[in-house]
Amino acid sequence: MNVRPDFSKNANQAETAPAFLSVWDMHSYYGESYIVQGISFNVHEGEILALLGRNGAGKTTTLRSIARMDSPQVNHGEIWLDHQPLHKMTSYEAASVGLGLVPEDRRIIPGLTVEENLQLAQIAPPIGWSIERLYDLFPRLGERRNQEGVTLSGGEQQMLSIARALARDIKVLLLDEPYEGLAPVIVDEIEKTLRVIKEQGMTTILVEQNAVRALQLADRAIILDTGSIVFDGSAAEVLENSQLRAEYLAI
Repeated sequence: MNVRPDFSKNANQAETAPAFLSVWDMHSYYGESYIVQGISFNVHEGEILALLGRNGAGKTTTLRSIARMDSPQVNHGEIWLDHQPLHKMTSYEAASVGLGLVPEDRRIIPGLTVEENLQLAQIAPPIGWSIERLYDLFPRLGERRNQEGVTLSGGEQQMLSIARALARDIKVLLLDEPYEGLAPVIVDEIEKTLRVIKEQGMTTILVEQNAVRALQLADRAIILDTGSIVFDGSAAEVLENSQLRAEYLAI
């Protein structure tokens, strides 16, 4: 008889370093649909965590739940960021204490230039990410600062969406499918940028269908399957485990 491999031995193990972002027993629903089914995990400051799984596994729902979006509804559990109870906050309040969600559709504001999109998001005065510093990070945006944001290429819009999140001096960057539809050369450029901001202490959770690229960038990986965590461990371990990749990631 074939026995399904058990990759859960690494899931939710206590870490020696204190957690910066903690999710505990989170259950999330869309109406009657039970999507995220009691997951718990920690993210450490400065870490890049890849949140992986097949379509429908609950990855985007997990991000939106952490960001306290109106939908999905979190019916149980706790979410803490740097000792602050996100589970008691609205999406606006969660954003104000340091969460930055970059959604898959990017949501560039029509009618505003690149610079105006950034100015609208920026706190005053900026603590860490001035607009000029963002242009140093994304030179293409500096070259197009007076161009309407929605007329940029897909890759440039993704850069603007990330820069707009950073402009609020966030503590945690949540990225939902940042490589979707982008040419490999643009993906390389975005990855290089994510490595730079990691070196400067940014904590990142990355949801990405291109699992290999995500794992090559990440420190740790969590794999979801039908709303539950089936693996929580190092990204390198997933890259080295062909059985695990085939079982849950189809690669």
